[in-house]
Amino acid sequence: MHRLDKNMRLTSQRQVILEELRKVKSHPTANEVFDMVRKRLPRIGLGTVYRNLDLLAEKGIIRKLEVGGEQKRFDGDTSPHYHIRCVECNRVEDIFIERSEELEKSAASCCNYQILDHHVQFSGICSNCSTAA
Repeated sequence: MHRLDKNMRLTSQRQVILEELRKVKSHPTANEVFDMVRKRLPRIGLGTVYRNLDLLAEKGIIRKLEVGGEQKRFDGDTSPHYHIRCVECNRVEDIFIERSEELEKSAASCCNYQILDHHVQFSGICSNCSTAA
């Protein structure tokens, strides 16, 4: 679990958003998080959920995933891991394989950057979609 930035207050709304996001492994969109949170906080607005998700991601408490031009998705698991996205149904899942330090070394050697981190997303067709075809 990620520690909160000392300057960030974990309001009751942020706490509920964080709890709901960490309950699931589905990498929900902001609208899906809104639907989950609204069950506990019926008066919360969609804009509030969007702003808080962005703030939590900016502080490194959650991850914002940019997946193939689709809506941004959010991940409550900030541990280092990769993702895979189905090109048919847009489902996003975690892949826990060893992270490649060689990839970072290779990137650093070809440009004048100090590499801090990397994100990898694989694309494919999930078993549900390949069975349905």
